[in-house]
Amino acid sequence: MYFCKLFREKRNRSLIINKEFIVNTLSYKTVSANKNTVTKEWVLVDADGQTLGRLASKVAKLIRGKYKTNYTPHVDCGDNVVIINADKIKLSGNKWNDKTYVRHTGYPGGQRTLTAIELFSKDPIRVVEKAVKGMLPKNKLGSALFRNLFVYSGGEHKQEAQNPKTINLNDIK
Repeated sequence: MYFCKLFREKRNRSLIINKEFIVNTLSYKTVSANKNTVTKEWVLVDADGQTLGRLASKVAKLIRGKYKTNYTPHVDCGDNVVIINADKIKLSGNKWNDKTYVRHTGYPGGQRTLTAIELFSKDPIRVVEKAVKGMLPKNKLGSALFRNLFVYSGGEHKQEAQNPKTINLNDIK
Protein backbone atom coordinates (compact mmCIF):
# COMPACT_ATOMS: atom_id res chain seq x y z
CA MET A 1 0.00 0.00 0.00
CA TYR A 2 1.35 3.40 -0.97
CA PHE A 3 0.86 6.71 0.73
CA CYS A 4 -0.03 8.97 -2.16
CA LYS A 5 0.25 12.70 -2.46
CA LEU A 6 -2.23 13.94 -5.01
CA PHE A 7 -2.00 17.20 -6.83
CA ARG A 8 -3.16 18.61 -10.13
CA GLU A 9 -1.04 20.10 -12.81
CA LYS A 10 -2.25 23.45 -14.03
CA ARG A 11 -1.50 22.90 -17.73
CA ASN A 12 -3.23 19.63 -18.69
CA ARG A 13 -5.38 19.02 -15.57
CA SER A 14 -4.17 15.39 -15.28
CA LEU A 15 -3.77 13.61 -11.98
CA ILE A 16 -0.20 12.80 -10.92
CA ILE A 17 0.58 10.36 -8.08
CA ASN A 18 3.78 10.86 -6.13
CA LYS A 19 4.96 7.69 -4.28
CA GLU A 20 6.68 8.87 -1.11
CA PHE A 21 6.97 5.84 1.15
CA ILE A 22 5.46 2.41 1.81
CA VAL A 23 3.39 1.71 4.94
CA ASN A 24 3.70 -1.67 6.66
CA THR A 25 0.25 -3.28 6.40
CA LEU A 26 1.02 -6.49 8.32
CA SER A 27 -0.23 -4.90 11.54
CA TYR A 28 -3.69 -4.47 10.04
CA LYS A 29 -4.46 -8.14 9.45
CA THR A 30 -7.65 -9.52 10.98
CA VAL A 31 -6.97 -12.38 13.37
CA SER A 32 -9.38 -15.29 13.07
CA ALA A 33 -9.78 -17.60 16.06
CA ASN A 34 -9.38 -21.36 15.76
CA LYS A 35 -9.69 -24.22 18.22
CA ASN A 36 -6.02 -23.90 19.25
CA THR A 37 -6.14 -20.16 20.06
CA VAL A 38 -9.52 -20.07 21.84
CA THR A 39 -9.60 -19.73 25.63
CA LYS A 40 -12.70 -21.45 27.00
CA GLU A 41 -13.90 -20.68 30.50
CA TRP A 42 -16.50 -22.22 32.80
CA VAL A 43 -19.45 -20.01 33.70
CA LEU A 44 -22.15 -20.61 36.32
CA VAL A 45 -25.62 -19.12 35.77
CA ASP A 46 -28.39 -19.14 38.38
CA ALA A 47 -31.81 -19.43 36.71
CA ASP A 48 -33.75 -18.62 39.89
CA GLY A 49 -36.48 -16.11 38.96
CA GLN A 50 -35.22 -15.65 35.37
CA THR A 51 -37.60 -15.53 32.41
CA LEU A 52 -37.01 -18.53 30.13
CA GLY A 53 -36.56 -16.73 26.80
CA ARG A 54 -34.26 -14.02 28.10
CA LEU A 55 -32.18 -16.58 29.99
CA ALA A 56 -31.93 -18.81 26.91
CA SER A 57 -30.88 -16.03 24.54
CA LYS A 58 -28.10 -14.79 26.84
CA VAL A 59 -26.86 -18.32 27.54
CA ALA A 60 -26.86 -19.08 23.79
CA LYS A 61 -24.70 -16.00 23.21
CA LEU A 62 -22.32 -17.13 25.98
CA ILE A 63 -22.06 -20.62 24.48
CA ARG A 64 -21.55 -19.18 21.01
CA GLY A 65 -18.84 -16.75 22.21
CA LYS A 66 -20.50 -13.56 20.99
CA TYR A 67 -19.45 -11.63 24.09
CA LYS A 68 -15.76 -12.24 23.33
CA THR A 69 -13.59 -9.94 21.24
CA ASN A 70 -12.16 -12.79 19.15
CA TYR A 71 -15.59 -14.13 18.10
CA THR A 72 -15.45 -16.12 14.88
CA PRO A 73 -18.76 -17.42 13.46
CA HIS A 74 -17.52 -20.83 12.29
CA VAL A 75 -15.49 -21.75 15.41
CA ASP A 76 -16.52 -22.96 18.86
CA CYS A 77 -15.04 -20.01 20.77
CA GLY A 78 -17.68 -19.77 23.52
CA ASP A 79 -17.66 -20.77 27.16
CA ASN A 80 -18.92 -23.85 28.94
CA VAL A 81 -22.10 -22.84 30.77
CA VAL A 82 -23.56 -24.51 33.88
CA ILE A 83 -27.16 -23.56 34.71
CA ILE A 84 -28.49 -24.31 38.18
CA ASN A 85 -32.03 -23.96 39.62
CA ALA A 86 -33.73 -24.74 36.30
CA ASP A 87 -36.83 -25.70 38.27
CA LYS A 88 -37.29 -22.04 39.35
CA ILE A 89 -37.64 -20.39 35.93
CA LYS A 90 -40.58 -18.18 34.97
CA LEU A 91 -42.67 -17.94 31.83
CA SER A 92 -44.56 -14.74 31.14
CA GLY A 93 -48.20 -14.47 30.23
CA ASN A 94 -50.17 -17.68 29.73
CA LYS A 95 -47.25 -19.60 28.22
CA TRP A 96 -47.38 -22.37 30.82
CA ASN A 97 -50.62 -23.56 29.17
CA ASP A 98 -50.32 -22.17 25.61
CA LYS A 99 -46.70 -23.07 24.73
CA THR A 100 -46.55 -26.50 23.11
CA TYR A 101 -43.63 -28.80 22.32
CA VAL A 102 -44.29 -30.96 19.25
CA ARG A 103 -42.47 -34.18 18.38
CA HIS A 104 -43.12 -37.04 16.00
CA THR A 105 -42.62 -40.74 16.63
CA GLY A 106 -41.92 -41.50 12.98
CA TYR A 107 -45.07 -43.58 12.47
CA PRO A 108 -48.21 -42.39 10.65
CA GLY A 109 -50.33 -40.32 13.02
CA GLY A 110 -47.48 -40.21 15.49
CA GLN A 111 -47.44 -36.49 16.22
CA ARG A 112 -47.33 -35.87 19.98
CA THR A 113 -47.63 -32.55 21.80
CA LEU A 114 -46.89 -31.48 25.35
CA THR A 115 -47.64 -28.15 26.99
CA ALA A 116 -44.93 -26.33 28.91
CA ILE A 117 -46.46 -27.27 32.26
CA GLU A 118 -46.56 -30.97 31.31
CA LEU A 119 -42.94 -30.99 30.11
CA PHE A 120 -41.86 -28.99 33.16
CA SER A 121 -43.55 -31.44 35.51
CA LYS A 122 -41.81 -34.39 33.79
CA ASP A 123 -38.35 -32.80 33.57
CA PRO A 124 -37.63 -29.06 34.14
CA ILE A 125 -34.16 -29.48 32.67
CA ARG A 126 -35.59 -30.27 29.22
CA VAL A 127 -37.52 -27.00 29.09
CA VAL A 128 -34.33 -24.96 29.51
CA GLU A 129 -32.33 -27.22 27.18
CA LYS A 130 -34.93 -26.95 24.40
CA ALA A 131 -35.04 -23.16 24.73
CA VAL A 132 -31.25 -22.80 24.47
CA LYS A 133 -30.90 -25.40 21.69
CA GLY A 134 -33.50 -23.56 19.62
CA MET A 135 -31.30 -20.45 19.69
CA LEU A 136 -28.14 -22.20 18.48
CA PRO A 137 -27.25 -22.84 14.82
CA LYS A 138 -28.94 -25.81 13.19
CA ASN A 139 -25.78 -27.53 11.90
CA LYS A 140 -22.76 -29.50 13.14
CA LEU A 141 -21.40 -26.47 14.95
CA GLY A 142 -24.69 -26.05 16.81
CA SER A 143 -24.56 -29.69 17.92
CA ALA A 144 -21.00 -29.22 19.16
CA LEU A 145 -21.94 -26.01 20.97
CA PHE A 146 -24.89 -27.68 22.70
CA ARG A 147 -22.47 -30.09 24.37
CA ASN A 148 -21.04 -27.09 26.26
CA LEU A 149 -24.31 -26.66 28.19
CA PHE A 150 -24.93 -28.35 31.55
CA VAL A 151 -28.33 -27.85 33.20
CA TYR A 152 -29.32 -28.91 36.73
CA SER A 153 -32.68 -28.55 38.44
CA GLY A 154 -31.33 -27.95 41.94
CA GLY A 155 -28.64 -25.75 43.41
CA GLU A 156 -25.96 -28.47 43.20
CA HIS A 157 -23.92 -29.30 40.11
CA LYS A 158 -21.19 -31.76 39.13
CA GLN A 159 -18.72 -29.20 37.75
CA GLU A 160 -17.17 -27.97 41.02
CA ALA A 161 -13.74 -29.21 39.89
CA GLN A 162 -13.75 -26.72 36.98
CA ASN A 163 -14.31 -23.76 39.38
CA PRO A 164 -16.97 -22.01 37.27
CA LYS A 165 -17.13 -18.23 37.50
CA THR A 166 -20.55 -17.05 38.68
CA ILE A 167 -22.08 -14.33 36.51
CA ASN A 168 -25.28 -12.33 36.77
CA LEU A 169 -27.25 -12.37 33.52
CA ASN A 170 -28.87 -9.04 34.37
CA ASP A 171 -25.45 -7.34 34.10
CA ILE A 172 -24.78 -8.44 30.51
CA LYS A 173 -26.80 -7.22 27.54
